[in-house]
Amino acid sequence: MAEAKAPPRPQYRNIHVTQIMQYRLPLAGYVSILHRVSGALMFVLLPFVLYLFDRSLTSELAFGRFQALTSHWFVKLLILALAWAYLHHFCAGVRHLFMDKHMWLEKGQAKSSAVAVFAVSLPLTALVALKLFGVF
Repeated sequence: MAEAKAPPRPQYRNIHVTQIMQYRLPLAGYVSILHRVSGALMFVLLPFVLYLFDRSLTSELAFGRFQALTSHWFVKLLILALAWAYLHHFCAGVRHLFMDKHMWLEKGQAKSSAVAVFAVSLPLTALVALKLFGVF
């Protein structure tokens, strides 16, 4: 009796950064990458935040200069980027804490928790943007 030839096994290879747009990541993968990006963004913008905090506390005149500085649209975008980074990093961090407790590890649950991270962090960021740009 002839043995049946087994189908070839799939090969999983590491991908390069330049190939990331061609690779189909699951939603949880995007949350993980954005978690790292938001952490790096908070780290890079930390000197800016400390400068703003220092300027706002020295005197009333310095606080007035602080208000003038933060009224510029580019500074507001930096503050909004920092707010998004914090909110996303916090929500994804809570998700990772649950995963450390061996919860939400199945494929469907991981996708649901990734959707929850976006469903919480993006509307909160939109609220910060509306407040920052003076809608209410």
